[in-house]
Amino acid sequence: MAHPPAEPAAAAQLEQFGYRQELSRSLSFADLLIYGLIFMVPIAPFGIFGSVFAGSGGMVALTYIIGMVAMMFSALSYSQMVRAFPMAGSVYSYAGRGIAPPVGFLAGWVILLDYVLVPGLLYLVASVAMHSLVSAIPVWLWLVAFVVLNTVVNYLGIEMTARITRIMIVAELAVLAVFLVVGVVALGQGKGTGFSLRPLYDAGTFSWPLVFGAVSVAVLSFLGFDGISMLAEESRVEARQIGRSMVAALLLAGTLFVVQTWVASLLVPDPAKLLAAGDPDGTAFYDAARVAGGGWLAALTALATAIAWGFANSLVAQAATSRLLYAMARDRQMPGFLAKINPRHKVPANATFLVAAVSLVLGISMATRDDGISLLSTLVNFGAMTAFLALHVSVVVHYVVRRGSRDWLRHLVVPVVGFGILAYVVVNAKVAAQVLGFVWLGIGAVILIVLYVTGRRPRLAGLDDAPTSHDHRETPAQ
Repeated sequence: MAHPPAEPAAAAQLEQFGYRQELSRSLSFADLLIYGLIFMVPIAPFGIFGSVFAGSGGMVALTYIIGMVAMMFSALSYSQMVRAFPMAGSVYSYAGRGIAPPVGFLAGWVILLDYVLVPGLLYLVASVAMHSLVSAIPVWLWLVAFVVLNTVVNYLGIEMTARITRIMIVAELAVLAVFLVVGVVALGQGKGTGFSLRPLYDAGTFSWPLVFGAVSVAVLSFLGFDGISMLAEESRVEARQIGRSMVAALLLAGTLFVVQTWVASLLVPDPAKLLAAGDPDGTAFYDAARVAGGGWLAALTALATAIAWGFANSLVAQAATSRLLYAMARDRQMPGFLAKINPRHKVPANATFLVAAVSLVLGISMATRDDGISLLSTLVNFGAMTAFLALHVSVVVHYVVRRGSRDWLRHLVVPVVGFGILAYVVVNAKVAAQVLGFVWLGIGAVILIVLYVTGRRPRLAGLDDAPTSHDHRETPAQ
């Protein structure tokens, strides 16, 4: 086996950046790949299919293809930065070390909007779905159950989380396979609107602003591949393999998203009504499943969505969020108690419990709002897209500006094109998301100013004031 010898080398690389190896290095390439797939949820479109269908003029497959391409540029930029800085913290670490610590703080603050809110969003979606199946149990009680279950699993260690995700990925893929087989057979029997290219291109509704507006919603399904980078200090494979696992997870998930939404689009019982009225109840995919196979398939897909979002996806989301808080806390940019590691399970216990508490409060409060799910969705997407913009800039600054790289494709073309695509998506996002997102960024800027005024300006371990002081610490994999 080639993996175990990489463990001490990886720990030594981490120490070169001023950190001690505290987390357990136990994850393989397969674990990382499965983690990314679970975080993205292979059946993620089940829950937001109606919104994407209405927003894209019925061109759901095209929307997911564009979303996958846009995220692929980000995955390639991630793969470059994780090789340069193989540590937890994701965009926070990459922007902070690739550009400057204050920029890293703001990037970490912005991506917190994604990571801290996403578990609450997932719990809420799942709880609403379960309440629709078992109405005797209120939404808030389902939410409490999901939060408690996931917190216990995450507290028991990353190995336990990895074992659970392996089981969940098999279950989700099995449900998806059932839907695709039944759906294709139903189309062959004349159900739905029959086979066509309309989910890919419809001349009657197509426009770039329309499609990119829908992409800003559809990218919610792709968020999670970046969570793999949060586990850099718990992986026993070399840094370049972490980047490859992100790209592989994104390609696999994107292919599944395109296929399932294409089939579902052709089975929508009343496309005109869905385009005109939208999907306020979030049942469009289940209605399409009912056309294909009847009530049992509708119930199966709804139950699978609830379990996938409320248990599998939120489980890994909680793990990733706790690692981000841990990384920022050990750099004294978050309260120090969040950097505490449980000596037995080797997990950031306090950070894990804080994420659980925030998710519980957020989920229950948003459950009382009619627009709770849509509001959280747009905020999560805006936070992620804005942080990814900082990621692309960090690639150019670190490699081209500081290190003089002449690898124009990976270090200039890819990040510049990725930045342009994401900027267009952000511009076409909902106005509410833009306003609230920039308010959040403004709050982060105020906190940054306060840190400077009080003499606690952001500083990263192993870095001094010289802008290129860390260059000699780069890993050979660059």
